Amino acid sequence: MTHRIVIVGGGAGGLELATRLGKTLGKRGTASVVLVDANLTHIWKPLLHEVAAGSLNSSEDELNYVAQAKWNHFEFQLGRMSGLDRASKQIFLAATLDENGQELVPARALGYDSLVIAVGSTTNDFGTRGAAEHCLFLDTRKQAERFHQQLLNHYLRAHAAHTEGSEQISVAIVGAGATGVELAAELHHAAHELAAYGLGRIKPENMRITLIEAGPRVLPALPERIGGPVHKTLEKLGVTVLTNAAVSEVTADALMTASGQVIPASLKVWAAGIRAPGFLAEIDGLESNRINQLQVLPTLQTTRDENIFAFGDCAACPQPGSDRNVPPRAQAAHQQASLLAKSLKLRIEGKPLPEYRYRDYGSLISLSSFSAVGNLMGNLTGSVMLEGWLARMFYVSLYRMHQMALYGTFRTAMLMLGSRIGRGTEPRLKLH
Repeated sequence: MTHRIVIVGGGAGGLELATRLGKTLGKRGTASVVLVDANLTHIWKPLLHEVAAGSLNSSEDELNYVAQAKWNHFEFQLGRMSGLDRASKQIFLAATLDENGQELVPARALGYDSLVIAVGSTTNDFGTRGAAEHCLFLDTRKQAERFHQQLLNHYLRAHAAHTEGSEQISVAIVGAGATGVELAAELHHAAHELAAYGLGRIKPENMRITLIEAGPRVLPALPERIGGPVHKTLEKLGVTVLTNAAVSEVTADALMTASGQVIPASLKVWAAGIRAPGFLAEIDGLESNRINQLQVLPTLQTTRDENIFAFGDCAACPQPGSDRNVPPRAQAAHQQASLLAKSLKLRIEGKPLPEYRYRDYGSLISLSSFSAVGNLMGNLTGSVMLEGWLARMFYVSLYRMHQMALYGTFRTAMLMLGSRIGRGTEPRLKLH
C-alpha cells in the first residue's frame, strides 16, 4: 500500500515541503502527499506588513493551493485540524463554513502513515487586558487586509472632516520585533503615497506612529549592531520609539504602560510575541510547552510519536550545545522543510533519519523604500553588515528564493517580469 504523508499547514514551510515531496515521491508514486489548510490561497507571511500598509496587493501575490497541487503531484484538502487519534493514525478536520454560516465542506477524518504538523504561530498578547478586543493582529491575510481597510477608512474620514485636529491619525504598534519595525516604516511610506494620491489634507507628518517595546531596545532577538541603526532610522522617519515600556492595558482609544504612561491611538496593532495554535496543547498526549509548541527531537519527530513530525514556529526544536530552541524564523522553517523532504524518503525506505542543525545565515530588516539593514553570515565571509540599497536587494531576494522553491526558476522569472511591467499601470499603493 502506498505510504500516505499528510502535511497540516500551508505556510511557507508546509507548502515548500508538499511541493518538494510532490515533485519526487508523489510524481513517482512512491507516496501519496496530502496538504491540509484552512484557506484556499497562500501568501508569504513576512509580506503581511506590506499588505496591511497597502504596499502589496495580496490578490496579485497569492498562490492557489489547488493549482499548486495539480502542478506538483500532491493533493490539497480544505479544512482546519481539530483533533488527532494516534492509535488509529487519523487527524480530524472541522467543518468549513461559508460567509453565511452554511456548511461548505463537512467535518471528516484523514488517515496517515506519516503526519507533519506545520501550522505556524499566532501573536501572543500575554493576556494583556483589552488587547484581544481593541488591537489588530497580523497573523493572516484577512487580518492584514482588515487593518488596511481601517487605515483607509480613517484617512477618508479625516480627509472629509473640517474640524480642528481632525486630520491627525495615530497608530500604535506594540512590539519592536521585525514585524513591528517593518510595519512602522511601511506605514510612514504609505502616508507619503496617500498624500501624493490626493489625500493631501492629511500630511505625512499627521500620521503619528508610535512603536512600543517592553525590552530595552528594538529588534531584541537580533544583534545590537542591527537594532541600533534601525532605531536611529525610525526616529529620522518621525516614528516615536518607546523602549522599556510594557503595555499593561488597552482601551478603545489608548494604551497604558506599566509605568502609567497613556499613549492615545486610533489604530492599535499587537505584534509582540508568538505562540502556537491552542489546539496543539497536549493534543492526544503529544508533549507541548507553555506556548503550545510541540516538543520535537533533532530528527523533527515529536517526542512521543515517531510517526508525527512538527517543524517551523509550531515546534520546539532543541539546538545542540545550547539551552535554547531553534528560533521561530522563516529561514529555520525553510531549512527544516528541506531536511524533511529527504527524511520522509529515507523513512519510507526504512533508513535512519538525519538530525536537524540550525544554521544562521543572518538577518535582514526592511525599512520600506527608505532603507534596509542586516547581516549575512556564511562559512567563507563570516558576518558581513549590510545597509541601504544592497541590503534591500538581498531582502527582496529572500522572497524570490521562496517563489523559486514553489514555482521553479522559469516561472519565477516570468512573475518578476510581469510585476515590473505592471508597475506603470497600477497605483503604488492599494487604494481600496
